Amino acid sequence: MKKLLLSSVVVLIGFTFIGRLSYLQLFRFSPDQILDDPAIKKVYDYPERGYIYDRNGKLLVGNQPAYDVMVIPREVKPLDTLEFCGLLGIEKEEFISKMEKARIYSPRLPSVLVPQLSKEDYAKLQEKMRHFNGFYIQKRSLRYYNTKSAANVLGYISEVNEWDLKNNPYYVAGELKGRTGIEQQYEEILRGQKGVKHIQKDRFNRDIGPYKDGKLDTLPKQGKEIQITLDKTLQEYGEKLMHGKRGGIVAIEPKTGEILTMISGPTYDPALLVGRERSKNYSKLHYDTISKPTWDRSILAQPSPGSPFKTLNALVGLQEGVINTDTKFKCYHGFYVGNTLRGCHCGGGVRDLNSGIYQSCNAYFAGVFRRIFDKYETTDEGMEMWEKHMKSFGLGGFLGTDLPTGAPGRIPDVAYYDKWYGDGRWAASTIISNSIGQGEIAATPLQLANMTAAIANRGYFYTPHVIKSIGNNGKIDPRYTEPRYTTIDRKHFDPVIEGMANVYNYGTARWVKIPGIDIAGKTGTVENYVRVDGERMQLTDHSVFVAFAPVENPQIALAVYIENGYYGARYAGHIASLLIEKYIKGEITRTDLEKRMLEKTLEHEYAKPYSGEPFKINEYVW
Repeated sequence: MKKLLLSSVVVLIGFTFIGRLSYLQLFRFSPDQILDDPAIKKVYDYPERGYIYDRNGKLLVGNQPAYDVMVIPREVKPLDTLEFCGLLGIEKEEFISKMEKARIYSPRLPSVLVPQLSKEDYAKLQEKMRHFNGFYIQKRSLRYYNTKSAANVLGYISEVNEWDLKNNPYYVAGELKGRTGIEQQYEEILRGQKGVKHIQKDRFNRDIGPYKDGKLDTLPKQGKEIQITLDKTLQEYGEKLMHGKRGGIVAIEPKTGEILTMISGPTYDPALLVGRERSKNYSKLHYDTISKPTWDRSILAQPSPGSPFKTLNALVGLQEGVINTDTKFKCYHGFYVGNTLRGCHCGGGVRDLNSGIYQSCNAYFAGVFRRIFDKYETTDEGMEMWEKHMKSFGLGGFLGTDLPTGAPGRIPDVAYYDKWYGDGRWAASTIISNSIGQGEIAATPLQLANMTAAIANRGYFYTPHVIKSIGNNGKIDPRYTEPRYTTIDRKHFDPVIEGMANVYNYGTARWVKIPGIDIAGKTGTVENYVRVDGERMQLTDHSVFVAFAPVENPQIALAVYIENGYYGARYAGHIASLLIEKYIKGEITRTDLEKRMLEKTLEHEYAKPYSGEPFKINEYVW
């Protein structure tokens, strides 16, 4: 009886084990289980990233071959460390540190020991790899740039870090990922899908062939190519004009919201952030705290908009019915706030809407601003209405672009001023600087370009974006193809546009007029302050200019912001006119303007706060 019981128990246990193993093999098997099997090696096959083309099909970003030296720590045998380091071009201390990091990540999974070998180093090393157990070479592709421009827009890729590995199971150590710009925004589209091969090992840790005859292996899928809205020729030309200058430029196609060019100066060659020198080059660029080449001024700088903002106050005044095209205000070479005279350089005299715009009269728009607020019983009501109109142009908030970074700008509201002055302790005269685009208003060059596109379209705009098509289907997010309407009726735009056209015909930009192109624009000069040894000092004003052309069928709307660029037409106006002519005509006839912008720099202005010497500011405020 005892023998029968013992035999039954043995048979039962045997059937239990067989049943459990069958269940796990047939019903519960998952490819992830392979990771726990030391007899199975996983080898990844990385696809090429998708190519990036400009709006005209010109290649911007492609790929080039590179080679990573991989290590599986548990398979490493004693080796001649000095010889190996010499072949890799690294110091022994760096080798030891990287080996320790690989062991911490995983003793049995591959890690990148040395990334991105050149073809020459790869050829030299490949012959001797058989002497170094536990190491192998993995081929991958790096970015190749067919332009030296648009670095901040295109972005760069780099190796994933610990945060990436922890928060996204797709990535493994040593993999590359988009970090900024388009590379980051469209990472999942551009990266493709990596393939994987499972290699069976014997008890001596030797490869003996594909696991399960390769049934669990997958092939890589190449990343999709994308076409972006930038115009390569215009981008490269704009960056040439920005040589020796700091600032931001954004140009938009009004009828689509497609960004034609997005320039930040100074910039850098995107190829600097590719290859083994990437880390050293990035540190040099990132820690340049004076010129800040990695800080994208086109979407992050938030200066006051200056006089271009007067066009919006004119539109609000017309919409609210507090002025018409014949309404006039007297300019006493400025306007009074209480007993204080605030200056104006329009020349003085009586101004109507048209001359107020093209002569950029501060007194005229101060009068408009007061009337807007006087229409309402309380300042709070006037402020809420004014804020609503301004924000309908995309100011004071994120526009919803497909860019991974950006700044919101600022349109102040009731709460903002209540915090500063106290409830009921401020009025239109307190914030009168907002009438001329100074005061507490802030806007990025992208927002100013979008505002100009809305004016060009007579009351609507499309969310600015850089994606034009993805893969072969050409479809993009529908939010970029739906118009967004302002709070201003269409009929009110024509008189404002007429005034902006006269800026070129008779006004502050008549010196930069382009033959054969009807342009509507607005100059702006923005006060510029800096702290030197704790003391607030005024530097040369920023130069701002917005424009669109042609007036009757707008193809381009843009904003140009030049730090320390004097008055609006001096630097920003020159550059804006040249970019418009380059885009519409394809060639430059105003070679006098071009020569000036290619040769002139503002380095002497940027050096003033660091020179230790007294400095003067310009006398022009337009």
